[in-house]
Amino acid sequence: MVRALEGSEVIDHAGYITVRTAANPEFRWGNFLLLPAEAVLGGASQCLALFAMEFPAAAHVALGIDSTRDGSADLASFEAAGLSVQRETVLTASLPAGPPHPNRDAQIRELTSDGDWEQSADLRDLCNAADGFRTSRAFTEARITAQRGLASAGHGAWFGAFQNGKLVAHLGVVSDGSGIARYQDVGTHPGARRQGLAATLVCHAAGYAIDRLAATTLVIVADPDGPAIGVYRSVGFADLQALVSMHRLPG
Repeated sequence: MVRALEGSEVIDHAGYITVRTAANPEFRWGNFLLLPAEAVLGGASQCLALFAMEFPAAAHVALGIDSTRDGSADLASFEAAGLSVQRETVLTASLPAGPPHPNRDAQIRELTSDGDWEQSADLRDLCNAADGFRTSRAFTEARITAQRGLASAGHGAWFGAFQNGKLVAHLGVVSDGSGIARYQDVGTHPGARRQGLAATLVCHAAGYAIDRLAATTLVIVADPDGPAIGVYRSVGFADLQALVSMHRLPG
């Protein structure tokens, strides 16, 4: 849904879906295949060959599995082929509770100006580096352009928490009007974590999604072993299903 709203090409083939974002070839989850669970049973070689056919110039590999179960037993051949398997939890809420420890010091508001979005780009790069992800500035700027386009078109908004004018946490929420709203890119400055900023932002954005986007189901995705999932559960999000994907980074 989000990629389609951003203008990515989404093609439903017989047996798999291709998502292609020509404007940002570095974006793994903008250039990937979504495979049915049964396709995984054929092993890594078939799936890798299919990805190479669809993305012959890609330096990465990105495969999503269209299944709500973990599928751990089926993925050994992919790990043996050098792919990292990522298991995440999809959580949903209809009306989140307030944050247990709301941050009342930061200014919470929508990102609107060029300066706001520039700070968002800087914060994204900082958070990615702190979490061990290497991304180029070109990748970041392309993502910011896509997100500003979504906001300008009325499909969602990005919100930030500012301390003394400095952006220290941000996130987005997007919907296509179907009633489902998806959170995007929740991030907090490493030096500002454990201050209730993420929970405060999640709840603020929920109000926007319900009131402005007519959302009835809010969706967020988290690492089941990471700290963020506890934040989301604390404001009323409940585990719904598993999400499994695989990727290989360039190089």
